[in-house]
Amino acid sequence: MGVLELDRVRIAREDWALEYDFQLESGAILTLQGRSGAGKTTLLLLVAGFEAPDSGDIRWQGHSLLPLPVAQRPVSMLFQDHNLFEHISVWRNLGLGMGRQRTRSWEQAVRDGAEALGIGTLLGRMPATLSGGQRQRVALLRTLLRPEPLVLLDEPFVGMDPQTHALAGEWVRARAKAGGKTVLLVTHHAQDRALGDRNRVLGV
Repeated sequence: MGVLELDRVRIAREDWALEYDFQLESGAILTLQGRSGAGKTTLLLLVAGFEAPDSGDIRWQGHSLLPLPVAQRPVSMLFQDHNLFEHISVWRNLGLGMGRQRTRSWEQAVRDGAEALGIGTLLGRMPATLSGGQRQRVALLRTLLRPEPLVLLDEPFVGMDPQTHALAGEWVRARAKAGGKTVLLVTHHAQDRALGDRNRVLGV
C-alpha cells in the first residue's frame, strides 16, 4: 500500500516558518486542526503545488511531487471560496475537466451524490442563485467525484447548518472510502475528528 509522505518539509517567510514531517496511508482520511496561522491551509497548498517548500520532499506512492506542476499532480482540492464558474450551470460546473471521465456511471454518481447532499434539485441552476451552503456542497461534490486519488479539503463545511454539516460529513467519508481516496481535511470543528482515521493538531 502506498503512502503520502511529507519528509522534513519546511517553508519559511520573513515572519514565520512551518515544518511538516509525517506519513498518511493510501485510502486514509486525516483531519487537520489548529489555531489560525498554524499552517493548515499552507500544508494543502504545498501538496497541491501552489506553494513550494524551501527544503524537504513531498512524495506520493514513492515518487516526488515537487517536479510536477499543479495540473499534473494527482490532487483534487476544494478551496475555501468554492471556485464555481458563475456563467455556467451547476451541472456544467460539476463536469469541468472530466473529459472522457464523463460516462453514464459518472452522471449517475453526480445525481446520487447531489441527492445525498440535498442539492438534487439544483443541478440546472446558476451558481449565483445558490446560498453559501449550497455552493459549498456543489464544490464538495465536484471535488470528491474527480478521478484524482488525493483529495484536499479546506474547511469544506463552511456555511452549513449543523444538520447539513453532519449529512455532508457522512457523505464525504462514505464517498472517500468507496473511491479509495486519500484525504487531508482541514477543519476547526471538533466533531469532524470523527470523520478521520487519524487527527493531527498543527502548531502545538
